[in-house]
Amino acid sequence: MDTILEKNQVNIDDEMRRSYLDYAMSVIIGRALPDVRDGLKPVHRRVLWAMQELGNYYNKPYKKSARVVGDCIGKYHPHGD
Repeated sequence: MDTILEKNQVNIDDEMRRSYLDYAMSVIIGRALPDVRDGLKPVHRRVLWAMQELGNYYNKPYKKSARVVGDCIGKYHPHGD
């Protein structure tokens, strides 16, 4: 089993700035920008997938949005509501 033998002192202000910047860039790249292939953000792609799985097509009876949202969050969306 590996153990930590050395502790490094870090300035909390510097560490928080660096960590938050890393997180913010990850969110911007992974969630906030539309994909160049289809112009959709990941969340929009999940909603469309959930609608397809429900059989929600233009020539079928409508489904309430709460059903689509519930299925999308429950099955595909890792971040909650």
